[in-house]
Amino acid sequence: MLTLLSRLTGIFLVTMTLASAAQSSDSQKSILITGATSGIGRNLAESLAREGHHVYAGARTDAEMAELNTIDNITAVRLDVTKQDQVDEAVQFIEERGTGLYALVNNAGIYDGGAVLDTEIDVLNLVYEVNVEGVLRTTKAFAPMVIESKGRIATTGSIAGTVSGPGFAAYSGSKHYIEAFTDSLAAELEPQGVRVSVIEPGNYQTQIRRSAVKRAMSRVVGDGGVVTSGMEKQFKAMEEVELSYKKPDEVTLAYKHALLADAPLRRYVVVPNAEEQRLTIETKIRELVELNSWGPHSYDNEELVEKLKSALGQ
Repeated sequence: MLTLLSRLTGIFLVTMTLASAAQSSDSQKSILITGATSGIGRNLAESLAREGHHVYAGARTDAEMAELNTIDNITAVRLDVTKQDQVDEAVQFIEERGTGLYALVNNAGIYDGGAVLDTEIDVLNLVYEVNVEGVLRTTKAFAPMVIESKGRIATTGSIAGTVSGPGFAAYSGSKHYIEAFTDSLAAELEPQGVRVSVIEPGNYQTQIRRSAVKRAMSRVVGDGGVVTSGMEKQFKAMEEVELSYKKPDEVTLAYKHALLADAPLRRYVVVPNAEEQRLTIETKIRELVELNSWGPHSYDNEELVEKLKSALGQ
């Protein structure tokens, strides 16, 4: 009797263990993050990995990949979003691992540019090569796996996609594209069960500004010039500014809602202070007024207020 009871208990425990493992496997999501070596991408990758999800982390160098591979639940993938061969190889790599792909996070991006009349065409092209073409390239490549999973696609935009000003035309322009890209892709993939979001951060601690200064100094050297002490001071000042910002934990929270919540939002404006929120929303309101300022079909003030109330109600 005791022997039979022991056997039944053993069978029960094994069954429960297998069921638990199956449940854990079903709940674990495989998520690819481009630009996962620092800043927002790294913060998100580590947070998702800690929670038991499997992260494919895009990196460009051997050293970056080796570092990422030391983290539990993270698998480094060599992925420069400007290189089609690396994108294709990353697709093949994930397919061969057999994990499927629940979500794609288009996070890789750069800042560069300057005043409109001073920006060289090759600098503008570089920004769009990464921030626009890179997003489109990776999305086209990995969308079939995400569609099969009925999963999620989320992209790092910016409040600069709404707010622009002196020196920001190239970068803001690339983030304006992400706004249009998100709306179009969301409408196109909704019938296939895929939800699409854009995360629009304000000023958080990343390396995007320091990287821009480094590229500017490299261009000077490439043109036969010399990096001056003034340029070095500029880099140091930029470093101090970036390190003074909050870490992007709030951006990660928004991303996790977009990727994992039952009812994700289309847009997530994530800012570290009330001033950046005010600036973003007031810019949208000003644009609304400007759009309504000309032509015979404009709404009067009361009609505009009713439209806003209706939208808030939805």
